[in-house]
Amino acid sequence: MTSGPSLFDLSGKTAIITGASRGIGEAIARRFAQAGANVVVSSRKLDACEAVVGAINDAEGRDAAYAVTCNISRKEDLQRLVDETKSKWGPADILVSNAAVNPYFGPSSGMSDEQFDKILTCNVKASHWLSHMVLPDMRAKKDGAIIVVSSIGGFVGSDMLGAYNISKAADLQLARNLAVECGSDNVRVNCICPGVVKTYFAEALWKDPKVEKMMTQKLPLRRFGEPDDIAGAAVFLASPAGRWMTGQNMIIDGGAMVSLGGL
Repeated sequence: MTSGPSLFDLSGKTAIITGASRGIGEAIARRFAQAGANVVVSSRKLDACEAVVGAINDAEGRDAAYAVTCNISRKEDLQRLVDETKSKWGPADILVSNAAVNPYFGPSSGMSDEQFDKILTCNVKASHWLSHMVLPDMRAKKDGAIIVVSSIGGFVGSDMLGAYNISKAADLQLARNLAVECGSDNVRVNCICPGVVKTYFAEALWKDPKVEKMMTQKLPLRRFGEPDDIAGAAVFLASPAGRWMTGQNMIIDGGAMVSLGGL
């Protein structure tokens, strides 16, 4: 029999999670804490973060979560997030770069330069910046896990979400590059690529009657995703269970990518 801690044990680990006041980020924060990690819950609004922190601490019966506000478009905010984490619990062992934006919905011909810049800054450059802020400590410890939340949009074209999809495709390559750069120091870097999940961020899709009809009738699993459907993959990638996986993308989409011909 195999003895020792669970493959999914995160006890004593410190995790930073951006966009964690709701949706996928919140679900990941809750599951990380349940697995034993200390989690830093981050988003732009302190009251929303503190509500999640309170719920997690109550559920776990310990000081398991801590709130830090952060606007991911500001490099100084990201550095403060890393510094406050270190002051509270020590260097981050796990980073989940989950927060993202999509200020434009439509053909790329109608998108302003400012909107395109915002998408690339928040969805790509912020993950790059934040990764390099936590990497020195991870590399020094010869252990760490970085998880970038990408999207199945990174694999397909779109006449409505094109710029967002460009940013999500860039996230996949960012993870591959970092995986190669940091692997010799036992730092793993991977992406999770959700399909349409019922979050505030994606409500323009899942609240559309046409999309709902298509998803519930054609998608292999016949439903939209829920935030908790994504959290288990994050626990896997952050824990000893994922210790030999790096530079990869995990698609969690209810079967959308294997059934597009039928949609």
